[in-house]
Amino acid sequence: MNTQLTYVIITPYSLLKSRTGGIIGRLLSLTKDLEFAGARMYSPSAEFLARYKQTLALEDMSDLARSAMNDYIQNALPPGNRFGISNRAMVLLFRGKDAVKSLQHVIGDLSRLMRGDTIRGTYGDFVTRQSGEVEFFEPAVLSPTNERANREQLRILHDFAMTDGGILEHVVKYPEGVTPQTTLVIIKPDNFLRKSARPGNIIDMFSRTGLYVVGAKLLQLTEAQATEFYGPLRAIFRSKLKGAIASKLREALKTTFRFAITESQYAQMAEVLADSNADAEFRRIVNYMTGSEENPWSSGASSGKCLALLYQGENAIEKIRERLGATNPDSAEPGTVRSTYGHDLMKNGAHASDSVENAERERKIIGLWEEGETCDTRELIAEYLHE
Repeated sequence: MNTQLTYVIITPYSLLKSRTGGIIGRLLSLTKDLEFAGARMYSPSAEFLARYKQTLALEDMSDLARSAMNDYIQNALPPGNRFGISNRAMVLLFRGKDAVKSLQHVIGDLSRLMRGDTIRGTYGDFVTRQSGEVEFFEPAVLSPTNERANREQLRILHDFAMTDGGILEHVVKYPEGVTPQTTLVIIKPDNFLRKSARPGNIIDMFSRTGLYVVGAKLLQLTEAQATEFYGPLRAIFRSKLKGAIASKLREALKTTFRFAITESQYAQMAEVLADSNADAEFRRIVNYMTGSEENPWSSGASSGKCLALLYQGENAIEKIRERLGATNPDSAEPGTVRSTYGHDLMKNGAHASDSVENAERERKIIGLWEEGETCDTRELIAEYLHE
């Protein structure tokens, strides 16, 4: 059994129809012994697609499926495609033993006899006429069927990572008069601690905003990044948690002394402890976001893995914050992300920027503001292909 790096491309049509969360949920929860290794958005060019079409000869599929896929790549994936939609595609990287075969088991074959137990059976279509001609074909995702095709297609993703991939803020066309915003969402580490569809379910909830995903990156925040990212919380913790300090002191000291402690004295003690408490709470969230916190489902610390997504559209910040819900899950409106998946003030499902200024600041910290000379997806593939 070989350790492989492989990929899944979520098609533009699947993205448009908000099937992204359901697909990711299945990929993360049903693939055995595979590591989620990377994520990046692509807008495939004609050159990218021409090279990809050539690799279809390497795939294990029927002649009818190969013909349908060839037509799909030529007509449904380019800019100005037959659907008339933006050709945003999301590339996900997976690594593990026999990764290609493991993914194919979850994705399913390109068959006219599709069932709901696979990704293609649920989210794809392969409809033919009685004559045998293809009436409608939507594969939901693209992914290789064998290692030879896998390596050639990974090479294409590597070669076009910087020209066709990255932050796609200028790909979606909006009606005249609409000024889109781009906001940042981070799906937090506790959602990735064990095999679960939770990250996909959270994405599915955000899809109800009608916004477009224009950026994706799998994160492992460094200590420096987390410290800068959450730096503004120090002052907030100091001012907002003094009441909680006083309450804890009141509970702890009520039977300790034989005299009454006044509210003024509790307030004075809370003021003395405010900085130390703020520092401790700040350290907790940095440890949590970087993976230094203990993982209850395995020995040692958690990975600190997060998935960062950029959502674009009209009033994107307000729409995402409304779908996210209040910081405290106990106060969040029913049906919001934090009400459904939040545990406490820190482990509350996801983070989302609360202003245009903070979206810019946070995106710069995590590397989703502008492209550099390379990217993690390109580097992972290069390492695997030894290029």
